[in-house]
Order: sequence, then structure tokens, then C-alpha cells
Amino acid sequence: MLPNVSVSFSCAEAALQKVYDEAERKCRLNLKDFAGDRVLVEGGGYEKIWLETQPMGGEMYALRDLQAAVNNSLLFMRHQREDGRLAGAIACEGGAIDPQFNQFQGFCFPGPAMNLYYLLGRDRAWLDMLADTLRRFDEYLWRRRDISGDGLLSAFCAFDTGEDNAVRYGDAPGRWPSETPPEDLRVVPMASMDVTSFSFACRSTLAKISRLRGQEDDAKRWREKAGRVATTLRSRLWDEARGALYDRDKHGNTVNVLCHNTLRCMYWGSVSQDMADRFVREHLLNPAEFWTPMPLPSVAANDPAFRNAPENNWSGQCEGLTYQRAMTALENYGYEPIVTRLGRRLMLAIIDGEYVFSQQFDPFTGAPSKVGLKSHRPIAPGSSEPIQDAYGPTLLSALGYIERIWGVGLREGEVRFSMAGGLPCQYEVQWNGHVYRVDNDGEKAVARADGRQVYAGPCGVRAISDESGRLLRTVAIE
Repeated sequence: MLPNVSVSFSCAEAALQKVYDEAERKCRLNLKDFAGDRVLVEGGGYEKIWLETQPMGGEMYALRDLQAAVNNSLLFMRHQREDGRLAGAIACEGGAIDPQFNQFQGFCFPGPAMNLYYLLGRDRAWLDMLADTLRRFDEYLWRRRDISGDGLLSAFCAFDTGEDNAVRYGDAPGRWPSETPPEDLRVVPMASMDVTSFSFACRSTLAKISRLRGQEDDAKRWREKAGRVATTLRSRLWDEARGALYDRDKHGNTVNVLCHNTLRCMYWGSVSQDMADRFVREHLLNPAEFWTPMPLPSVAANDPAFRNAPENNWSGQCEGLTYQRAMTALENYGYEPIVTRLGRRLMLAIIDGEYVFSQQFDPFTGAPSKVGLKSHRPIAPGSSEPIQDAYGPTLLSALGYIERIWGVGLREGEVRFSMAGGLPCQYEVQWNGHVYRVDNDGEKAVARADGRQVYAGPCGVRAISDESGRLLRTVAIE
């Protein structure tokens, strides 16, 4: 029996309440039956579960539907190939499951699957399955993607890192089903900060699992192996003069495009604090690069490779998926106030865009972008021209930022009560027989666990407790 779960949020601002209510309603459109297992598909025209998005998306939805969250990770573990490779996507056609191995399509899997161990009430069987999955995939990566033997792992195609139509990939194919790299192409196989960080994420999570099992020697070994990946990433792909990571093409030349992917590496935790600090200070918060009126374009707005293309294209426009990953990426390095700022800007874009949850947003206007995927609404009343809607990463970003600004989240055995100012609101989570609640009058807030006070005081902070409600620490979020 899975733990009971529920979430509720109410606030005094009608427009924000509508963002929340519409995001919840449209998320339910993305719940699908995959051969008897309920999953949360990516949505907005994408009817599969993708390794890049849906283990993370399911875990972010877990306090609303824990079974779907479990299935969004479980199906990838269940359909792992004998050689250790994980499917980049899983489809369900005619009631039959179809795991697809022609791209990695990102790897937002280890952290979310790890948190499910806690949300499931510390399920040891889940932990053991996850450990086996990660160990086998890590071994596969080093067996198949260590092309040059220099400690960096390679992308064979643009979809290995989920960067559809990205200019920086040159003539690389979108997908690549072979286990050997393509030949006679300009860029790939490309030494990739992303794919290399996949291994770091596997190994650092395996270190956590070993520690939970009481296997301290194994934990130390996995930490050291993760550390070697991080050291190589810095020595080979970090540009000290420019304060960012850059991939290298098949000839070892720098792919000279300032993309947001250092932020992705912050999601996996594969960069050091000083590297993250430099990227945030010099690039992320730079209005000419990534802090555009609608922040987080995929490529710096002043880079020659930037394209403000409204279709699915990772060369420029702000992606809902980047907003989704940015929460964890920035929190990993102590940038909670930036998360609050990003969340407020995303809410404004959704409200101004008439509650459209599209894949991409224009970085200069914040307008949701038109795309040719299945839609739930027209672009304007009376128009037949569709606009993408109900795109899962944007829906879950909206819910995730509301949680991180005014709500309650559960992360690896901790309860996080967030209490930003300026908005009277209430947020309540029920999980495994516990009730966690925030009551916020806009200036002061009270956080309670099972009716017992955890925090009472001025807004602008996050109070972090254990599951019993014992206060551990507070951090500023504004």
C-alpha cells in the first residue's frame, strides 16, 4: 500500500490561483494508461515518457499521484537493456510497451528516483533496484561512450542531450541507434558536459545509497569515482577565462557556443561551488546573456548561435524544461532567492499569456510560442491556428515554483516550508499520515507539522524540518 498523499493551495490573488488550478487540471490531461500502469506523459503533444523529463516530472507530481510517480521511474528500470542501457523514451502503442534506445534524451533520473525512496516510506526494495539500475547504466556509459579514453563521455546525436535542432550540434543526426559513433560528421561524437555528468549523477547517488545501507567503504569508493568525473569535467571542459563549460567536438576543438548547459550540470551537481558562482554571477544574471526580460534562453542571447525560433529548438527560446531543472540546480548551490525570482517571472508569463503552458517562451516578451504540436486550445478566440498547451515541464514548473515560494515540499527525508512575502495564502500537504501546512498573511507566516509549530515569524524564509517536524535550519528565499 502506497502512502496517502494530497496537496492543496489557496491564495488571495485570483490570477495566481488560476495558474495553480489550471496547472493541476492540465496535468491530469497527461495521465495515461501504459499497459495497465498509470504514468504522467510529457504532454503538449509528446505522448511518451522520456528519460529527460518524466522521472523528474513524475516525482514532482508525486504528492498528487504517488503511483504515477513510481511508474514514471519504474518503467525505465523495468525495461533497462541487458547491457545496462536505459531507454531514452518509452511509448505505449496499441497497449504494448515500446522502449526506445535511439537516444539518451537527457538523464533527469537519479535524484528523482532517489527521492521516491523516501516518499515511499524508505522502501529498501526500491533502493536496491535503483542501485542496480544506476550501477549498470554507469558501466554502460564508460564501456560505450568513453570514445577517446580521456575521462569524458560523448554524445552521438543531438537527442542524447535533448537539444533538438540546436545550432551547436552542426550536422549531427537527431537520433542515433548504433552503439558505435557516427562517422564523417563535423561535431559528433562530441565530448559532452551533459553525458559526462550522467555518470557523476549515477555515482554520487550510488554513494548516497551505500551510506544508507551502512556500506561506508562502498560510499567512499563511489564518492571518489564521482570526484574523478568532476575533476575531469573541470580540467577538460571548463574555460577558466570565461567562467563556463564548453563541449569539445570530435577533433577536440571547443564548441564555441555559450549555452545554458552549465546550469544543467548544476542540476546534476557535477560542478564545484566556485564554478557555479562564476556561471551564475557572470552569465546567468547577465541581461545580455541569460537574464533576458524572460530569463533562461537556451543559448546566450548575444551569442552568434542564438536563434529566437518559436518551434522546438534549443538554440534560443526559454524552455519550460529549463525552468523545471533550474529549481534543483540553483538550490544545490544556495541560490534559493534566484529560484523565487524565476518563479515569479514564470507566473507572470503564464498569466500574461492567458494561461497557456507551452514548451517555449520568447526571451524578450515572455509570450508563449506557437508550435505545430497537438494543442488543447487555439491561439486566440475564433482562430484555428493552434498553440501548444498542457506541456508537462511547464505545468510542473508552475506547480514547483509555487511550492518553493509559498508551499511545502518533501526532499530526501526533509520537509521544506517556504514562506515568501506579499501574498496571503495557505498550502497543505498530506503524506503518509502526516499533515504539513503553511499559513501566510503576506508579512508573517506559521509552518506546522501535524499541528505542531515548526516556525512562526517574518516571511522571506524557508524552514526545513525532519519528517517529525523538528526544525533543522532556515534559509532565505528572498
